[in-house]
Amino acid sequence: MGLLDHMGSAVTGAKSAVGGGGHHAKEPSKEEGPPQGASADDTEELDEESGNILLSLVGQLRIGMDLSKVTLPTFCLEPRSMLERITDFMSHPDLIFGVGKHDDPQERFLAIARYYLSGWHIKPKGVKKPYNPVLGEFFKCSYKYANGSEAVYIAEQVSHHPPVSAYYYICPAEGLIIYGELRPKSKFLGNSAATLMGGENRLILLNRPEDGEYRVSMPNMYARGIMFGRMVLELGDHAKLENEAQDIHADVEFKTKGYFTGTYNAIGGKVTAKGKHAGDISGKWSEEMDYKNHKTGEVRVLFDAKKAKTVEKVVRPESEQEEFESRRLWAGVTEGIKEKNLDKATDAKSAIEDAQRKRVKEREEKGSVWKPRFFIEKSDGRGGTKFVPNFEAYEEEVFKPAEAVEWFKKNS
Repeated sequence: MGLLDHMGSAVTGAKSAVGGGGHHAKEPSKEEGPPQGASADDTEELDEESGNILLSLVGQLRIGMDLSKVTLPTFCLEPRSMLERITDFMSHPDLIFGVGKHDDPQERFLAIARYYLSGWHIKPKGVKKPYNPVLGEFFKCSYKYANGSEAVYIAEQVSHHPPVSAYYYICPAEGLIIYGELRPKSKFLGNSAATLMGGENRLILLNRPEDGEYRVSMPNMYARGIMFGRMVLELGDHAKLENEAQDIHADVEFKTKGYFTGTYNAIGGKVTAKGKHAGDISGKWSEEMDYKNHKTGEVRVLFDAKKAKTVEKVVRPESEQEEFESRRLWAGVTEGIKEKNLDKATDAKSAIEDAQRKRVKEREEKGSVWKPRFFIEKSDGRGGTKFVPNFEAYEEEVFKPAEAVEWFKKNS
């Protein structure tokens, strides 16, 4: 969700074979640019010192290994939590403001698709990963839009092993709700690493109850060249967008570049309505994406990342935050990273992780079971579970307008 950099230890761990001087590794010169067709912002090369530090991790890596428990040194981290990183996908919700006024279900569906595809271009430069949230950590923010409407967002780490991040966004004036879970699994694949992006995004138009939920899955993420050459981040495989109530579906392929053919960041998708081919999506998620109507042949721009303007979030000062709010919790690590004082960042990170292990041990000794504060786990009606807002835990009324409370009461 702009979530490209949740590559865990896989992204950088094995790169140490380059910095560590392994005789089989090719070390690219500093003058070399990114691989042909790749953006410089999507690539990274570690210096020799960083490579040597990471060398100790190589012995932990095996093909197919789950990387969620491999500890990364702090210089590999982006200075914010994954719970905040998810907000990258809330940067363009104004793209679907007013979409409920469209009488054509296909137009509403395409607006949802445009919003979903708009989030991938937002990411920090290079190859970094956000902090792994600790159990019970949460992040809150708000938004103010040009049309005068306001929105709020909250996310909580509802499980640590396996990692599950639940989130809830609502813009009451626009009758818009976005909620879901992120369930990443990272694996080492040799010269590549993958983050399999489990979980699901769900979007609700409160003024279109006949639509029910729009459900969206995510593509997987790959770091190429972690042993040889420069690292390149790619999205790959398929994402599904569907609205069962209106019987409209889209299968979007995030195409990975082949050794000799193809290009980076390309997508291709097919939209079907009531079993019939309705149109096709094409382009690059990092640049411009188009939609072609199958019946009329008309082509229109779905989203242009180079012209898009993001809406900044508002976060209250750390001095006013609770102990387990993300920015306050990770403040020491963030300060160390920004100051380039890795010892300070490492000490602060270790203190957080040690405290988490202590809390786990105390719960085990007492036989107590931890429960999320802001979310409730429910059946998703398809053999799995989902996390829905716990309205009783929200102090601010903006999180719980009557329409939203009633919707979840009827549909959860």
